[in-house]
Amino acid sequence: MRLNSPEFKNGELIPPLYTCDGEDVNPELHLHDVPKLAVSLALIVDDPESPSGNWLHWCIWNIDVATKIIERDSVPLGAVEGETDFSEVGYGGPCPSFGEHEYRFTIYALDIKLDLVSGAPRHAVDEAMVGHIISETALFGRYQRISKEERADLKAKIKKMKRV
Repeated sequence: MRLNSPEFKNGELIPPLYTCDGEDVNPELHLHDVPKLAVSLALIVDDPESPSGNWLHWCIWNIDVATKIIERDSVPLGAVEGETDFSEVGYGGPCPSFGEHEYRFTIYALDIKLDLVSGAPRHAVDEAMVGHIISETALFGRYQRISKEERADLKAKIKKMKRV
């Protein structure tokens, strides 16, 4: 199984658009070679280098195995999102308090659908997946906060794009 993004290559910088400095929306993700025995997929985006411990940025499960692309700023039809460490449901992009951090986008092929409600915490998702992971793979991206001037320029560009 493979996971990649047209927005950044494995190990490269995540564009600011997909972070707290930009629109704070999920990047487009492409899924390849999902195992035939998989019943559902789960995606966990986290920051293992966070000073607060492994910080959860996005948790989504019951993704249909036929899904090839998770579109920018979207949740696949029928998938369920959990609560992040921002105490919100949905994607919360990279936003390191200092320095450069590495972010991990991990996709899991599962032999079941998870019986969890929207907003479930990560520990519940992790526990529900135990013994049901057929395959997993990860895409890594790095990010370091941009300057206030760069943020202002980016916000202006985003505003201009939305007007067009």
